[in-house]
Amino acid sequence: MARAATTSDAFNAIAEPQRRRILDLLRGRELAVSELASELDLPQPGVSKHLRVLREVELVRVRSDGKQRLYCLNATALRPVQEWIGGFERFWEASFDRLDDYVQELKEAEDDH
Repeated sequence: MARAATTSDAFNAIAEPQRRRILDLLRGRELAVSELASELDLPQPGVSKHLRVLREVELVRVRSDGKQRLYCLNATALRPVQEWIGGFERFWEASFDRLDDYVQELKEAEDDH
């Protein structure tokens, strides 16, 4: 069976832990490939491959600055992931609300005794 393409969407791209680490490092700053490789303790060709995948799904942007290529996060491309996770967030909030209600009932029952 063929492996699913990692470049089809943001979900597949962020499934790889090193790519998530790259996105974390790019939060709020630009970094060159060499800086990312140093921070990640990975060889530069490996980081470049991860960056290519992230570029293809538009999770990172690149700009040239002299001989360097600087990468930055494009958080807007994470919106589908956030929206999908939001459904689970609502589920957990409702679960915690029910748990809070139950704890309150237990406290009230304990105070009555």
